Amino acid sequence: MSMNLNILYEDNHLIAVNKTGSDLVQGDETGDEPLSEKVKTYLKEKYNKPGDVFLGVVHRLDRPVSGVVLFARTSKALSRMNKLFQEKKVQKTYWAVVKELPPQEEGELRHYMLKDSNKNKSYALPKKRLGSKEGILQYRLISSTSNYHLLEVDLKTGRHHQIRSQLAKIGCPIKGDLKYGFPRSNKSGGISLHARRIEFVHPVKQEPIVIEAPTPQDDNLWKEFDNVMKG
Repeated sequence: MSMNLNILYEDNHLIAVNKTGSDLVQGDETGDEPLSEKVKTYLKEKYNKPGDVFLGVVHRLDRPVSGVVLFARTSKALSRMNKLFQEKKVQKTYWAVVKELPPQEEGELRHYMLKDSNKNKSYALPKKRLGSKEGILQYRLISSTSNYHLLEVDLKTGRHHQIRSQLAKIGCPIKGDLKYGFPRSNKSGGISLHARRIEFVHPVKQEPIVIEAPTPQDDNLWKEFDNVMKG
């Protein structure tokens, strides 16, 4: 199973994987094998490592979301990457497929995100409330097919379900996202939200790194968008 991983980047300090829309990043109450364990197994087998393999989770994606996930292979890389995230020096770009066009072709969304842990859901509110945190993203329309539209989203804050909740708030729930108001699920069980790209300065080598994740090729709609973008 470990060899089914789609490795996007790998060096002595970091490893990035193209996550499917069904993989867990870290273990939870389901007991399903998380991506972190699959990557550990891959590293253990590839480098013939005895004992436990260190792997630090740098950031997470919701289970139904596909795309680039970055892990740290050393504690030094993990602490330095954590610092880059805290200092907002990591650029994360997402692609989202929606049925409805947003009010403008590009814009900035600012809401106060309130998480409901019991429902595992976040609400995008117009005004600050006790316990809410500001959520900011920028989006732009980059492609359309006859029925759907592709938005590129630059995330400025990393709140729980932020893109899903904020796009739903402006009447553009992500395709397949039943939790946030899309009427039908996707066949894959995932949603049409893809972590397309991550950019940062390497925490050890101090060189610019851009890691891009190809869209899910088992989904005809993503293929259609890929063809439109290439054309």
